[in-house]
Amino acid sequence: MSDYEDRFWTSRDGVKLHFRDYAGPDAPEGPPRLPVVCLPGLTRNARDFELLAPHMARSRRVLCPEMRGRGDSEYAKDSASYNPVQYGEDLLVLLEQEGIDRFVAVGTSLGGMMTMGLALSIPDRIAAAVLNDVGPVLEPDGLRRILDYVGQGRNFATWVHAARAIEGTQGDAHPGQPLDFWIGRAKRLMTLGSNGRIVFDYDMKIAEPLATMDVENQPELWPAWEALAGRPLLVVRGALSDLFSAQTLKEMLVRVPEAEAVTLSDVGHAPTLDEPEAVAAIDRLLDRAD
Repeated sequence: MSDYEDRFWTSRDGVKLHFRDYAGPDAPEGPPRLPVVCLPGLTRNARDFELLAPHMARSRRVLCPEMRGRGDSEYAKDSASYNPVQYGEDLLVLLEQEGIDRFVAVGTSLGGMMTMGLALSIPDRIAAAVLNDVGPVLEPDGLRRILDYVGQGRNFATWVHAARAIEGTQGDAHPGQPLDFWIGRAKRLMTLGSNGRIVFDYDMKIAEPLATMDVENQPELWPAWEALAGRPLLVVRGALSDLFSAQTLKEMLVRVPEAEAVTLSDVGHAPTLDEPEAVAAIDRLLDRAD
């Protein structure tokens, strides 16, 4: 029996969306704990948090939604709807369905950008936030690397083949990891397709709205980061990250000095958040949030 329930909600434009619902303890001790909403990266899904979510669910409810076009969520008919504003609107519908007024956001990469965007639209509802390897400034080289692989649609005969392929593109971000690590990563990023081949678990059309992105001229996102001030905040950075620089992290702490920062050695974009130092920092944030 799994420690979560597969559940669904429907966006305002009729897309059926999936989330994992970790109910939390049957008989919680003490006052009610704030729920956590985990928001995955660009090509990722609810499985991205399957190492962290059960840990957090020991004390509280944890929801892991899948954005449209990912995992068990339906693919959108209009690829233009694959954008952070739409993802945020979809999430608001989920929060309404589940009666969640305030929550802790844990956002990896795109999920962290969504969190900053939500801080502008629903600031009173975000009680605390974790941004995983993302900030108001994204490094052009890291963006180019991501844009180069999104939507390629490769497929593989076995999980070992899939794992080796991911290691080939992400090995610099997780140096020295054994094959088991890469197989686990492949199973979180991919699924068994209808033709028996292993494929990436997202709609390749999510790449279409990104095709015109100017990586050298990005939107001004500092106000979105500053909107998170005044609540418990944790910023996790991989020391080897090519997307989120140490300089950007330093400026974030100047602008919001109460935020905690953790830099993980020998990790790039993006930490898995099951690293002991990351888990300990997230536990501290949850204690402060409650």
